Amino acid sequence: MVDNSDSSDVPTESRCPIPNLFSEMVQNPVNIFLLGVITILLYRIIKRSFGESVEEPVKPNLPKLQKDFTLEELKKYNGTQADGRILIAVNGFVYDVTEAKQFYGPGGPYAAFAGRDASRGLATFSVVSNEDGYDDLSDLSPTELASLREWELQFQQKYEFVGALLKPGERPYS
Repeated sequence: MVDNSDSSDVPTESRCPIPNLFSEMVQNPVNIFLLGVITILLYRIIKRSFGESVEEPVKPNLPKLQKDFTLEELKKYNGTQADGRILIAVNGFVYDVTEAKQFYGPGGPYAAFAGRDASRGLATFSVVSNEDGYDDLSDLSPTELASLREWELQFQQKYEFVGALLKPGERPYS
């Protein structure tokens, strides 16, 4: 017996799914809308990765600062002075964050920390500035203290250490 089956007897779906997929996509207005959104997003991603060059922030050319600070002295370094230097205290240590002025400088999302002890804010995930004076952080929970230590490690790795934050009545070590 001879097989008279012809390849034309094969169902259309098994030949090539792309035309069917395309026709399914354009029949539904929601699919057309989603396809447009995906196209726009892909265009923006590709344009950003090829067309625009991301500029590295320019490191400020300021002399290295090595000093212990009181809270009052620290307040001067909030990015509004002529040199633009920004210092932040974290868990008793002062760091120069001037290179990240887009975050900590005036108008930045974390500007409330500039020239201050940011420990409580970082530990509690609050960007409200603390104006109450020296904070011994004794009322922080173990979870908040662990969070503060994580922030401290990040600052140690990323920013230049300047000195210690002095407690009231404490004198600099130098």
